Amino acid sequence: MKVLVAGANGQIGKQLTFLLHEHDAYSVKAMVRREEQAAYYREAGIECVIANLEGSVKELAEAARDCQAVVFAAGSGGATGYDKTLLIDLDGAVKMVEAAEEAKVPRFVMVSAIGAHHRESWNGDIKPYYAAKHYADRMLRHSSLSYTIIRPGGLLNEPGTGRITAAENIKGGSIPREDVAKTILLALDEEHTFRRSFDLISGETPISEALSSL
Repeated sequence: MKVLVAGANGQIGKQLTFLLHEHDAYSVKAMVRREEQAAYYREAGIECVIANLEGSVKELAEAARDCQAVVFAAGSGGATGYDKTLLIDLDGAVKMVEAAEEAKVPRFVMVSAIGAHHRESWNGDIKPYYAAKHYADRMLRHSSLSYTIIRPGGLLNEPGTGRITAAENIKGGSIPREDVAKTILLALDEEHTFRRSFDLISGETPISEALSSL
């Protein structure tokens, strides 16, 4: 399976790209926005494509054309305004879904945010971010794609434990980015995650066991 990682320059996307590159069952294409980002991956022997989530669906479909799965791990980041939240986390995600359909890519994994499916759980200054994730996820669920929507809790930069809690509704918690990347990797081919959405935090269950129990 060849996997396009949209947002390969992000922290989760970068870890996932290298996990896929090192895995015997997968090949990977890293999707980034700038030439210097592409050069980083090419130096590591990883295929790369330059495409912009603010560009056209056609451009994104061309990026995904020879792949069997897309992982959307992109995000506008905390340093940008809500204009970019709308353009990347909502419209960019939806365009990537449309592009996958156009390119006949059957599998799509979306990295969302814990509680994005429940409006009553949104709080604080990042409500627009949750709204963007909510509606991007909804559009994916209504697509023709075999989707998985992973909603991780607070993201940590500490080493992963390889153990998680995955369920439809989790009130809160956190998880290392490394474990999110490993969960995406294992979810790609795990049929129990197909056309499913779940919250994700650190826990006591090995990742493969948690996903097969969904």
